[in-house]
Amino acid sequence: MARHVLFYKPFQVMSQFSPTDDGKTTLKAFIDVPDIYPIGRLDWDSEGLMLLSDDGVLQHRLSDPRWGHPRTYWAQVERVPDPQAIAQLGQGVEIQNYRTRPAQVRLLTEEPDLPPRDPPVRFRKSVPTAWIELILTEGRNRQVRRMTAAVGFPTLRLVRVAIGSLTLAGLQPGQWRDLEPTEVATLRAITQPGKSTQPGRPTQPSKPTGRSPGQSPRRSPGRSPGRSPER
Repeated sequence: MARHVLFYKPFQVMSQFSPTDDGKTTLKAFIDVPDIYPIGRLDWDSEGLMLLSDDGVLQHRLSDPRWGHPRTYWAQVERVPDPQAIAQLGQGVEIQNYRTRPAQVRLLTEEPDLPPRDPPVRFRKSVPTAWIELILTEGRNRQVRRMTAAVGFPTLRLVRVAIGSLTLAGLQPGQWRDLEPTEVATLRAITQPGKSTQPGRPTQPSKPTGRSPGQSPRRSPGRSPGRSPER
């Protein structure tokens, strides 16, 4: 049986298991599951939800831009975006000679309930900040940051809170959990022609596992001792 893992990537962690030349922290410091690989990536300076799997077919389909599954981000930006900027982001903006796809974008009326970032965001005391939600169906390199910069509101902090209907609910930075069979079925469904899924937002807690660097690995809930995942 294939293995599918949700991980809450902390700030300043590389989205890879292999070591880096400059000694940056990688996924290996948190996840001890063999032979799984990230489906999509998050930048070193971004946080939030990552999906990892040893299912090559699912990896390929979820990485294929034809399927366009939703990814939900919360971005803290400098200053408070006006309605025109929100509309521009939703309609698509030009970044690096490419026009982004239409997206769902809204200004959050309250600061989202997220764990504090370590190290914290550096603020300019004279400049207010705001949080916006963006639901994209594509995932280009540093896309959200380039989009908000294009309309004049640079991103200070970026957190991916959902992939399709999967959310960060119940996870803290550095924790992971196995997907439930129903969640795997939903993922497979959104890679089929004509299928779609509603984007998720963190609500109900899940059962996490995981560890911080230097700690002994913790077994994922519900897995029998000594059972090895099939490759």
